[in-house]
Amino acid sequence: MGGACSRKRHQQDNDGDEGQGSTLKRGITLQWKAKYGKVHNHGAGIGEHPSLLQLSIKDICQSIHIYDSMAILPRDLSQQILNELIAHRLLSQSTFRLFSDCSLQDIILESYPGMEDSWMEVVGTQQESLLELDISDSSVTDGGLQCLELCQNLQSLRLDYCDQISDVGLRFLTTGFLNLTSLSFCNSLSITAIGMRHLTGLINLKSLNLERCPKIHGGLIHVRDLTKLESLNIGWCNCIKNSDLRPLSGLTNLRDLQISRSKVNDSGIASLKDLEKLQSLSMEGCPVSSACMDTISGLTSLTSLNIRSCCISDAGCRKLGGLLKLRALNMGYSSITDAGMICLEGLTNLENLNLDSCKIADEGIKHLRGLTNLQHLDLSDTEVGNDALNFLSGLKKLVSLNLSFTSVSDSGLQKLSTLTSLKLLNLDSRHVTDSGLVTLTNLTELTHLDLFGARISDFGTTSLRHLKKLQTLELCSGGITDEGIKNLKYLTNLTSLNVSQNCHLTDKSLHYISGMTKLVSLNIANSGISNAGLQHLRPLKNLTSLALQSCKVSLAAVEELQSTSPNLCVVHLDQ
Repeated sequence: MGGACSRKRHQQDNDGDEGQGSTLKRGITLQWKAKYGKVHNHGAGIGEHPSLLQLSIKDICQSIHIYDSMAILPRDLSQQILNELIAHRLLSQSTFRLFSDCSLQDIILESYPGMEDSWMEVVGTQQESLLELDISDSSVTDGGLQCLELCQNLQSLRLDYCDQISDVGLRFLTTGFLNLTSLSFCNSLSITAIGMRHLTGLINLKSLNLERCPKIHGGLIHVRDLTKLESLNIGWCNCIKNSDLRPLSGLTNLRDLQISRSKVNDSGIASLKDLEKLQSLSMEGCPVSSACMDTISGLTSLTSLNIRSCCISDAGCRKLGGLLKLRALNMGYSSITDAGMICLEGLTNLENLNLDSCKIADEGIKHLRGLTNLQHLDLSDTEVGNDALNFLSGLKKLVSLNLSFTSVSDSGLQKLSTLTSLKLLNLDSRHVTDSGLVTLTNLTELTHLDLFGARISDFGTTSLRHLKKLQTLELCSGGITDEGIKNLKYLTNLTSLNVSQNCHLTDKSLHYISGMTKLVSLNIANSGISNAGLQHLRPLKNLTSLALQSCKVSLAAVEELQSTSPNLCVVHLDQ
């Protein structure tokens, strides 16, 4: 949404618990996290007046250069000042040094520019107070990890995508870190099976993430004594084989196991038969067959199962019927057909079901009628059509439905009118036109609507005016003009709008869009927008992403717009 205006099908699509034995506890006002590159601003919301504390913190951040140290301040205050500086990308190596000896509890510097070994000296000065550290995607090396020597109350450590940390760095975690409960080395290319021997002393570890680590084959033998381990992610490690799973048989507290895209087959899955507490298992893309379902069917505590892209036949799928606690099931790209869908009838606790790209049609969907707790259903790229929707009309708890690339057309959409709890609806299909949208006007709870490939014209947009809660909208049919955008101007809750490929749009459209002040992402590529129209975007203070490929705009005009909106990222001039 808001990115390049093309759509591809068939693209492959834990934090740890707090330590229980630590003498330190996390302050309730201190926790700040920015995961997956997203920045969370805990300041006053739109229309709210900032508190005196917020104003003070903002003032300190703006004049941070006049201070010699933050150590004189109460810990809660110095923590919040640091969080504010990080959130607004105002932290530098010199300003970070002001936080030496501040007894900070959380330092979250994931993907922060400039983060390297010299910063770790400041981290180390927090000593026993430090409970959580995230330096993912940084330039920190093995030497930098040595600075954590006195931070032995650390509970959570994330070192994802740290290319310069190797087995040598793991050595510094061998002694003293008895409070560490969560450790993540996702995509660490230099961690090997030999280095994993340093993990044996982390006896209180509950969560270990080694996803996409390509050199850890044979290293899981060093994990077998971590009997408190509850979550283990070794997914997308193509080095993992059947022998790697055998040491896991004694981890009887394991509740979450990720082995997707590994080389584990039916024999390896058999090693999991004693994991009676296992609640979540992801084996997407593993070279297994229906034979592995004998083991899977015995894991009766499972609430989440991912067998996406696994060659499991209808006969194998029928063995799912005994997993009565299942709430989430991903069978996308599997071999199930209408005949095998009967296995779903008894899974009445299912809340999330993914059947993306399965060879199922209307006949198979009838087995979903009794799944009244279903909230999320993905039928994209299947052979279902209008008749299938008859069997969905009773699923009153559905909040998310994906019908993209199916044969569902306008005449079938009327059957969705009873699903008034729907919030997310994907109708990316050339079979959907203006007539179909008329039947959706009472789905007033919709917050996300995808009409990317639907054949919608200006007339169809009149139906969208009723969907006041919409936050994201994709409308790339090519049949929309300025009049259509005029109908959308009432959707003032939109945060993301994609109207690319509508070549008849002009600067007048941006005039109507200027009232959507909550917009964060806007894609208006391949349209008639010119330099003059960009002035209408100035009121959109929340806009951070703007796509203008193949528009009549110059680099100078774009740079002028960015000069007044420094957080705005613009894709333009076919870059």
